[in-house]
Amino acid sequence: MPPAQPQPPRYTREHVRSLYDRPLFLLLDEARAVHRAHHADNEVQLCTLLSVKTGGCPENCSYCPQSSHYDTPVGAEKMLDVEQVKASARRAKELGSTRFCMGAAWREVKDGPAFDRVLEMVREVKGLGLEACVTLGMLTGEQAQKLKDAGLDAYNHNLDTSREHYRSIISTRTFDDRLRTLENVRQAGITVCSGGIIGMGESIDDRCEMLRTLANLETQPESVPINALVPVEGTPLADRPPVDPLDMVRMIAIARILMPRTRVRLSAGRQSLSREAQLLCMLAGANSIFYGEKLLTVGNPEEEADLSLIKDAGLVTMAPAV
Repeated sequence: MPPAQPQPPRYTREHVRSLYDRPLFLLLDEARAVHRAHHADNEVQLCTLLSVKTGGCPENCSYCPQSSHYDTPVGAEKMLDVEQVKASARRAKELGSTRFCMGAAWREVKDGPAFDRVLEMVREVKGLGLEACVTLGMLTGEQAQKLKDAGLDAYNHNLDTSREHYRSIISTRTFDDRLRTLENVRQAGITVCSGGIIGMGESIDDRCEMLRTLANLETQPESVPINALVPVEGTPLADRPPVDPLDMVRMIAIARILMPRTRVRLSAGRQSLSREAQLLCMLAGANSIFYGEKLLTVGNPEEEADLSLIKDAGLVTMAPAV
């Protein structure tokens, strides 16, 4: 189990909003100072995300093309077998990834053959020397312990947005359901990966409140993905306008300031960002990206483009743990 982080301060709504409203260069100055105090200045972690069970999800998340509630280009597919996943993980490692995350379009984990297969996938990924992460929906404390026993390093379960805005995005489970899953993960000794999505019609206060909730958890998440909505045909949010890149920069900078030791991940929506915008996000405190041509079901920059960007900026990729 990783060492416990210090008790985080209890941030107020007013404090977080004051950060958001700060002039951008002043915000970046503070975020940069915090980043350099707690992280290697020029290091970026490469993470690969693979959908091991695509489509047919019973949840009605308004942003998700995998929901069975909507008519989208993504159909339900059979679960991958262990050897397919192992081959993908091996390729990811060869391309430089140090973390391999597996996602299943489930509402919740159910004990049985499918979950047993996921446990075997975790064991195989760990056997390759990669960090293993999964995102499987809600799970119980007992299921979290089984994942821990299989060697799982991290569990992803995003809050998505603020408690207030959540009900307008998802109605098939509650905000507290998500918090309970995070607590089950934490109690099992698995590190927490949890972030959110901007561009779903939320207010600035909603964005600030999502980050404040994460920062005020008893132990802050070890990883916080910041996503920009990728509108997909057939979903209720298909017609949302693009996210302003500077809004991504602000969110990353605030996440860095509020959660100094957390790895902040520049996640979905990078295809809509210029090279310069991506580098500005890294300057603001992002020190991890999802790497590979696809994020579950939506596009992502090509590996060669990411490696070129990192090299041209004089950055280095994170080395595997010894």
